[in-house]
Amino acid sequence: MRKLCKDYPRIGSAFWRETLIDAAIFRAWLASVGRREAYARIAHLLCEMVVRLQAVGLGQDHRCELPITQAEFADALGLSTVHVNRVLQELRGAGLITLKGSVLQVLDWEGLKQAGDFDATFLHLEPGRTAA
Repeated sequence: MRKLCKDYPRIGSAFWRETLIDAAIFRAWLASVGRREAYARIAHLLCEMVVRLQAVGLGQDHRCELPITQAEFADALGLSTVHVNRVLQELRGAGLITLKGSVLQVLDWEGLKQAGDFDATFLHLEPGRTAA
């Protein structure tokens, strides 16, 4: 690995950039679980998923396939399944999202971003590849 990075500095640079991006994402997740209430945690995760999926062409217009169970949401965010269910109902009730089966539609992108205190810069995506 060291020889590869030494012989091909651009590859070494790409590895270093990927490491820094992973660290930024880790910090954002750590702050989310440690400081945000459940409502904000789930809103933040939904925003992150929409941005990531749109960046790779798996979503558009704030709509994407989200094949994750409420139990998986709960495990990822340190919440109970019941709490996840209640918060998703609150997000629906606030007119921010619809979630039918595994299809997520964000109805109010700015509102969801505000609810989750979401800023996509920590993902370090190329300009024009984020969900505005």
